Amino acid sequence: MADPPGATAAAPPGVTPEHRSCPGTFARAWAKAVSGTSYLPMTQAQLEALLQRLTERLAAALVSEPFDLRAGHRVGAELVAAHVASAEGLGRTVEVIQLRLVRDLGLVTDDVEDRMARLLAAVATGYARALRDRTLDEQESIRRAALTARAQAERALRASEARFRHQATHDPLTDLPNRTLFTERLGAAINSPGRGAERLGVCFLDLDRFKVVNDSHGHQVGDALLVTVADRLRRALQGHLVARLGGDEFVVLVERTGGTDDVLAVAEAALAAVREPAVVDGHELAVSASIGIVERQVAGTSPGDLMRAADSTLHWAKAAGGARWAVYDADRDRRELARYALSAAIPAALDRGEFYLDYQPLTSLRDGRVVGAEALVRWRHPELGILRPDSFIGLAEETGLIVPLGGWVLAEACREAESWATADGAPPFVSVNLAVRQVHRPGLVQQVRGLLRHTGLPPERLQLEITESTMMNTAEEPVRALRVLADLGVRIAIDDFGTGYCNLAYLRDLPVTELKVAGQFVAGLRAPETRADERILASLVSLAHALDLTVTAEGVETAGQAERLRAIGCDAGQGWHFGRPEPAERILDRLR
Repeated sequence: MADPPGATAAAPPGVTPEHRSCPGTFARAWAKAVSGTSYLPMTQAQLEALLQRLTERLAAALVSEPFDLRAGHRVGAELVAAHVASAEGLGRTVEVIQLRLVRDLGLVTDDVEDRMARLLAAVATGYARALRDRTLDEQESIRRAALTARAQAERALRASEARFRHQATHDPLTDLPNRTLFTERLGAAINSPGRGAERLGVCFLDLDRFKVVNDSHGHQVGDALLVTVADRLRRALQGHLVARLGGDEFVVLVERTGGTDDVLAVAEAALAAVREPAVVDGHELAVSASIGIVERQVAGTSPGDLMRAADSTLHWAKAAGGARWAVYDADRDRRELARYALSAAIPAALDRGEFYLDYQPLTSLRDGRVVGAEALVRWRHPELGILRPDSFIGLAEETGLIVPLGGWVLAEACREAESWATADGAPPFVSVNLAVRQVHRPGLVQQVRGLLRHTGLPPERLQLEITESTMMNTAEEPVRALRVLADLGVRIAIDDFGTGYCNLAYLRDLPVTELKVAGQFVAGLRAPETRADERILASLVSLAHALDLTVTAEGVETAGQAERLRAIGCDAGQGWHFGRPEPAERILDRLR
């Protein structure tokens, strides 16, 4: 039943009316005591409201029957939940409750002091338990957060490693596997245990004339073409590893083959995929490729040997005209390696003095006098014995070593020829072949002048032989150099004349003094009934004489050939009939 108006509320059991105080006063004192002891995520008013509610709960618990300590536990827990969670905050809480709660609220019981002590202990216990639980929860949260962060970091690391791995093993332009990944896969295919009896193949592909695309349309179009080719190869050769090694070079790994035919099928598919015209940035481009093929048993090979063989075979396909494949041939490879080793040994052989000259006489068909001698280089190889020019001159021309080698031949020939003399006082000239690179090399005039000055050989006793194709294709500057030499008195001869089907009228503008007719025309004079070659030679001689040129026939091997050449007016002959190539000393004996 409600209290009548104006009536005073009854005091709780154990609270004397004359001492009753408002819980809010105590709560404000409590809030003042704990403020600043820890961070509190609430306003002062909110803190006072919380502590007033806890004050009422403590007051009720202190005078309740039966006495229940659980209220103290809950108060301690709520303090921690409200973030009054420091040792200083607990100490001030205990102090305020102990000194002021009973007095301020007028709480009176027979055993109030005992109850107060036990209640404070319960508050402290509840506070400690709650703080422990919160600490454990926070530690668990931290642990879980750490595990989550670690898992996320590991996932990010794996993703990053995968990205880096892809970038490191794939071509950035075409996204095909690059040399690194191809080398790894090739090594695994060859070196993995138990795979020695298996067979594998490699197709080494290179685009034909790709440089023309870059030069004509720019590198942007060239790169787009490479992307197109890569996509075609990827689609056409599914199931095989297709990689870009760099530039316009691609390679295909064919594992577990049943023989060469399996790799040939892959190569044919690759060529067919590439040869389709490609439209790139509005340009229709004709594309073709060359492929070097190697197929062999895994046992006994290595990645390096396999790729070197494939590279060599690719060059064979290129040399054959491109747009085709070539299959590795061990015998051919050995021959080419031997050629390479021979060409690589030329510089050291020059330094060691392994080269020497033999001379073949050029004999007048009118009186049999030696009018000149052609210098022919020989190589006294320490392992292979005496090598003739056809064994190494071609290699020297391919590698550019013909320039130092030809320079040595020219200098040695001038040095030795200076000492030649005859009884009638008309010493022969020395004839030296010049390679294309020598003719086109700047400084030819200065080189020849220096040699003549150094050796004392008169200019008219030096003849420079140049092939017909070289003379017909030389640019203005080389021809000008030859004219200067001719003006000095040096003889200029066209060697192997007739093999290039030259227009004789063109010789009017060239500084030529002699034609050396190719031996294939002279060979036809061995049969008395053959007249075609004789008529050809007669026409050449007649036209050459009309241009004031002398004619020497090469390859004269019989007296019959010499007689027929003499009859048609040929000036001189060279060949075994007049003498084989021999050292300078023998030439001197012949002259004496």
